[in-house]
Amino acid sequence: MILFPAIDLKNGQCVRLEQGDMARATVFNLDPAAQAHDFETQGFEYLHVVDLDGAFAGKPVNAQAVESMLKVIKMPVQLGGGIRDLKTVEAWLSKGITRVIIGTAAVRDPALVKEAAKKFPGKVAVGLDARDGKVAVEGWAETSTVTALEIAQRFEDAGVAAIIFTDIARDGLLKGINWDATIALADSISIPVIASGGLASIDDIKAMLEPRAAKLEGAISGRALYDGRIDPAEALKLIKQAA
Repeated sequence: MILFPAIDLKNGQCVRLEQGDMARATVFNLDPAAQAHDFETQGFEYLHVVDLDGAFAGKPVNAQAVESMLKVIKMPVQLGGGIRDLKTVEAWLSKGITRVIIGTAAVRDPALVKEAAKKFPGKVAVGLDARDGKVAVEGWAETSTVTALEIAQRFEDAGVAAIIFTDIARDGLLKGINWDATIALADSISIPVIASGGLASIDDIKAMLEPRAAKLEGAISGRALYDGRIDPAEALKLIKQAA
């Protein structure tokens, strides 16, 4: 199991949103590279980064901040936000990103995901962010008519490395991960699933380590790490003991 600390980038700063609303952003660190370095020092082994401005713009916006992080850390980084074409996928992978996350384009242009996953095996993940079961796109500004499961099933044999599933209703609100929906998705597909949205406490870490969650690759934690609700040392120790 992997616990991914999250860095969400807005205007070059580290922020957390509530339910994906750009107007409800809390700035947690003015220096994303320093934050990434802190996470690595605390013992985390894989970083989750989202270019929020990029998700709305449809192209990378916070590239400078991402590149500054890559210079100071050795741990792998998965990156999402504004990755809508093969050129952008290639550019990020060549700069040292370990895994790119394709979100909106996975709904609008499934062929891109399949082409990218075939060209870069193990390097492409799909981000599925659901509101009331339906997948939202364009930085969550629009809700589509398809379910997360329907989209995930499209990529079953495409070589996608992981599905990152977020329950928008809980994201940034510290209400706990929607384990039932996340585990149901993981049980319905062969692609590993990463839980996201609302991870609130050490109880969520324990839930991630229960036998029913065995198919998950891990979970993403944002606000709970920033405001001290989760002690990194305690969380990482629990995960290590369960391994």
